[in-house]
Parts: sequence; C-alpha cells; structure tokens
Amino acid sequence: MHKKMKLRSLLIGVVFSLLFGALIARMYWVQVVDAAWLQGKAEVRWQDNEIIRAKRGTITDRDGRPLAEDTVAYTVALNPTIIAESHVEREVARGLAQILAGAGGNVGELENKIYAMATKKRADSDKLLQEVEVRNEGWKIDGETKQKVDAFIEELAKSKSLRKKSATGIYLKETSMRYYPYSRLASQVLGYVDKEGNAKYGVESMYNDLLKGTPGKLSRQQDRMGIELPDSKVSLTPAVNGNDIMLTIDEEIQYITEQAIQKMMDKYHPKSMTAVVADPKTMEILAMANAPDFNPNRYWEIGGPEDFKNDAISSQYEPGSTFKLVTLAGTIEEGLFNPNDTYQSGQIMVTGQRLNDHQIGGWGKITFLEGLLRSSNVAFVKLGYEKLGMEKLRSYIDKFGFGAKTGIDLPQEAAGQVGMRYPVEYATATYGQGLTATVIQQVAAYGAIANGGKLMWPHVLKQISDSETGEAIQKFEPKFVRQVVTEDTAKQAGLDLEQVVANKEGGGTGWRAYIDGYRVAGKTGTAQVVRAGEKTYSTDTWVVSFIGYAPVDNPRVLVAIVADQPDLKGDYHEGGNVTGPPFKEIMQQTLRHLEVKASAAQVKSTTAESMTVVPDVQTMTSATAKTKLAQAGLQLETYGKGNAVLRQYPAPGTEVSMTQRVYATLADNDTIPLPELAGKSLREALEVCSFLQLACKTNGTGYVTGQTATDGDGGKSVELTLQPLSETYNAPAGNAAKTTGNKTDTPSNAKKP
Repeated sequence: MHKKMKLRSLLIGVVFSLLFGALIARMYWVQVVDAAWLQGKAEVRWQDNEIIRAKRGTITDRDGRPLAEDTVAYTVALNPTIIAESHVEREVARGLAQILAGAGGNVGELENKIYAMATKKRADSDKLLQEVEVRNEGWKIDGETKQKVDAFIEELAKSKSLRKKSATGIYLKETSMRYYPYSRLASQVLGYVDKEGNAKYGVESMYNDLLKGTPGKLSRQQDRMGIELPDSKVSLTPAVNGNDIMLTIDEEIQYITEQAIQKMMDKYHPKSMTAVVADPKTMEILAMANAPDFNPNRYWEIGGPEDFKNDAISSQYEPGSTFKLVTLAGTIEEGLFNPNDTYQSGQIMVTGQRLNDHQIGGWGKITFLEGLLRSSNVAFVKLGYEKLGMEKLRSYIDKFGFGAKTGIDLPQEAAGQVGMRYPVEYATATYGQGLTATVIQQVAAYGAIANGGKLMWPHVLKQISDSETGEAIQKFEPKFVRQVVTEDTAKQAGLDLEQVVANKEGGGTGWRAYIDGYRVAGKTGTAQVVRAGEKTYSTDTWVVSFIGYAPVDNPRVLVAIVADQPDLKGDYHEGGNVTGPPFKEIMQQTLRHLEVKASAAQVKSTTAESMTVVPDVQTMTSATAKTKLAQAGLQLETYGKGNAVLRQYPAPGTEVSMTQRVYATLADNDTIPLPELAGKSLREALEVCSFLQLACKTNGTGYVTGQTATDGDGGKSVELTLQPLSETYNAPAGNAAKTTGNKTDTPSNAKKP
C-alpha cells in the first residue's frame, strides 16, 4: 500500500514537472522567439484605420464646363432607440417615405420598409439598434432632397413637442457623390458612377483608373475600448486625387443636337435616333447624342438597358445610300465617273438577280450625275460593280475604314460587317445594302472627303490634367490615319454632293438640308430593315439617315443623323423629313456658334486653288445650267421666267473665285420683276443691278436689309437699305438658358450656354 502511494506521488510529481517545464518553454517561446510577430499582431488590433477618400477627377467639355464632378451628398440614418423613446415610429416612416419615394415610387411599400428599419433590433438581443441607414432610397441624396428631410424633421419635432430635433431619431450623414450638372446631356458619352462608386459605361468606365485616384489612410493606436493610446503612433498616407479629363465635346453644340433630335423623336417616334457633330479637319467630336437617353443622376430610372447604349459607336446598321460616297469617290479617283454619261435607270441584272431603283421603273435614260442626285441604285451598280470592279470596290471600302473599328476613345465600339462573297453582294454593296456600318465609321468617311481625302482618327478626349495643379499630363492631337483618295478627288466628290442638297430642280434628294448662305454637301440614306425573326427585308420599315458638311469650300462642321424605324406611314419618301430638318437646325446653329459667317460675308482668298473658269451655259435650261456650273464649283441665280438661259454674268471663259455667283436671265430685262436683294452684300447687289440694268441707290453699309422701287430716268430704279452683318443676325439660339424641369439637374451656379 505504501509503495503504491509512493508510486502515485512520483507520477503526479513527474506530470506536474512536465507541465511546469512546458509552461516555461511556452513563456520563453512567446516572450523571446515569437515576441516580434505577436507584437505586430497586437499593434494591428490596436490600430484604428481610417480610409481617406480620393476625390474623383472632373470631366469637362472643351471650354472647361463641368459635365461630371464630385459633390456633397447626404445619407438618411435612423436611431431606433431614440425613435422608440419619442414614440414616432409610424410618423417617421410615413414622412420619409413620402419624401424619398420619388416619382412613380410606391410610397406604401417604402413606408413599411422604413418602419421596419425604425424598429430594428440587434440580432443577439431585444435591444434596439442605435443606427440604421435608409438604403437605397435615402442613400446619397442631393441637396434639394436634404432640405425636404430637414423641413420634415423640424415639423415632426414641433408637432410632437419634442425639445430637440435630434429627438426625432432622424439625422443626415454627410458624404459625397458623383453629380452631372447638365442632367441628361451627353449621358451615353459620359456614362455614370453608381452609389457604390462603380463606374459604368462611357468615359467614366473607360478612364476609371485615371479618374478615381488612390485612397489614403490614417492609422492610430487604440485600446480594446476604442480609446486612443497615449503617445500612440499615428501614420498618415495622403490620398491622391484623380486626374481631370477635358473632352472635345462642346456643351452648347451638344445641347443644340439633343434638342433637334428630340423634336423628331416626339414627332415620328423612331426606336432610336443618333446624331454626331464633328470637326472634319481634326475629327474632334463636338457632339454625340442618342435618344432615348438617361439621367446619370438617377441612373436607375430608365426604360430599359438599351438606354445606356451609345448607338453612335455600338450599333451596326445597313447604311443605305449614304454609303454611295465610297463608290462615288472610288470611281472619281480611278477616272471612271463622267457625270454627263448616260445610262438606263430602273433596274439591272447581276448574275441572274434583278436589282431595282427605289423609284419603280426609274427615270428613263439619265446622266450619272442625275443618278447621284436622285440616289439611283442602278447608277451605282454600274459605277461600282461594272466599272470599278469587285476587287477595287473592296479596296476602297477598306481604305475608308469600313469593317474595322475606328479606334475612337470610347468603350464598346463595333466594327461593322463587310463579308461580301458573291457578285450580287458586291453589287448591292455599291449602294450600301448587304453590309453594316456604325455611325462613327460613316462620320470618319465623310470627314475624309471634307478633309481633302485624309482619313482622321475620331476622338472625344482632348486633354488629361492634374487636378491639383491644372497642368496638362497628356494632350490628344489629331491623328492622320491614311490618304484614301487624292485632294482633287475629294474636292470633286464634295461638289457633286453639294448638288444633292442645292439642286432640288435636278432631283437632289437632300434639298431639305439646304441652308441659305452656306454651301452644304451631303447625302441621304434609306435602308430597308430585316425584322427580328424574319429573313427578308421589310417593305414598310426603314433606317433613314443624312450625312453632310459645310461650308463646302472650307469645311468646318460635319453632321450625321440616323433614325431607326421612324413612323413614316409606309412612305419612305417621308424619311427626308425626319433627318433633313434636324440636320439643318444643328448645322446652322453650330456654324453660327463657331462664328462661321454666311458665304456672302466670308472673306475669300484668290489663290489658284480657289479659282475656276466660268463655263458657257447660254441656251441651256436652268436645271442643266445649274448642274454644269456646280461641276465647276459655282452657284447659279436666275431671273425671269423662260425655258433657256439668254444671258449670263460673268461671261463664259472668265476666271473667277469659286465664291462668285453666276447670274442668268431666262427672259428679256423688260419683263423681269424687281429682284429680291435682301441678304446680299453691297458688291453682290450692285452686280445684280448692273446685270439687270437697274439704277441703284444705297443707304448705309454692309448687307441689304430692305429695298424700295423708285422712279428712274427712263428705266427701273431701286433704293437699298444696308446694315452691318452684326446687326442683321440674331444672337445664337444656344445662348438661351436651358431648363430641365428638375432643379437638381441645373444648379444655380451652373454656367448656362
């Protein structure tokens, strides 16, 4: 028994000795071997890390007007404990729901949601929470909504006889949000930043890394109760704010463009409309508009995901007759386009398949120039398929950039499809059918013709700047891509396209885009649509378009308009009414905004490049004479009624500036009524008076604003009133202040165009 007790005592002693040894070893390990690691872990737990938010860079238009910027926002928060003490749970829920539900929101549903928040308990007990944020409706609200919440808090405290407004249990936490001062303006170009700080679509998304900056951090040591330790280490890593981005977009031109296409949306109800305005010499995009659009300040209020899509770069469509530019330029370049050659319009057979003009039966035997003016498909099959040939046609399509992305500095650009394999596909491609293109590809192609055959890179970024110093980090200069045709070819193509707009008598389909005082070149387009689920073209649904530039002799502005399936009541001839008026409105106001004066007021050079020889048009009909002069880059004005030109000024063979108008009489001077001279310069008015043998007296200087017939000595006489140009034009329409119907969309300190 004694031996057993001794053995048991020995075992216990050994066990305790081992335990004590292990404890000593562990203490040594903790205090010596692992001390540095544990100290580091402890410091991490002691630290209170505060993230310092970086300010996101501002996006501005070309004149520095903010299109997207960070601004103060507020989040509505509730204290359920205080709300319960004041017994205002239902009042808080009802009042906030009415403010935060927004247009079309379900107030009753939101009231129940906020009530649940106002009475929310901790997960591990019956105690009420001390803070609940009202998300998403009360998260990052704007200043106007904050004012409504403040007013409600004050009213609630007063009605419930609460001593302090804080007794309502409602308070507002200051934060920041992305704000778009001009609301919907250029929304698909800009994209948006959601409330979580995620950049979506457009410039915001593509250049997020440049805009977002780098957050900073402030670290302090504290105990487990959250109290800062004495002599604690404080570490500060400053935030680096994001860079600013300046776009090539002009806010005023963008507004003009959006207003113009919205009028057509309201009138013809197309599925969508797109308009692009560019400087053809640099291919800077001055405006890029799509309808429908969206409000990036309230990005969740949309008709559907397609509202975010930038159709100017992401949507592909059969271009139709605007694509005839490629065929026209190619045949001019190869010396195959003789505008006076004739052909039989109406229909043409290609490898057993019949291709038709849009006019049933055509127009008989006409010239190729008239075929261009009337947008004859047969003319372009003969030019592009028969004369130019499939191989060269394809080469010009490639040169102009179709079937490949332009590389525009925006996300989600489409390349279009040019997959011609069979002869008939080449034939239909000559007039823009059977292949697809994007609006921006078309803009670049027309820009090449306006720019002397030079294809340029289209872009929307102008400059990236340091947001702290304002110094430019990177500037985006115009980029030359390639020479697609010679300068002479481009010039001749431009003169031919000018007739599409100016020569209504000769069948020009673009006459609705004519602007008095400015020389406009352009082309209409009407493409049939293959409806979803079908394999053949619809007979009553079209994509209609118009693309053009001005002034022809010194292009400054290029405008493209595309409308997808407008309601034309089954008559494709109405397509010009959808695209012509907005083109004219955008072009005219943009030219004035850029201070491009009407042709009568322009000071022209007299270099060899701008000179031409006046052809003989006497005995020709007025339509033929107009076409003949247009080929020389000259415009015709006729006086009197008759079948043929009797006299012309300047005389045939005279070398004149291409800005010189040619005057012609169609009847004897005695039978010609007093002409309307308003808008003409003094020089032009005197030319007309001299040509028509009118005695002319003038009052003032500048341009004719009024005229009065007077008795002359043995002949007709007229007295003209003139004023300087600055007094004859109204201020640009873009100078009018814009309103959106939403005070938060246009702050009082926002600069109006």
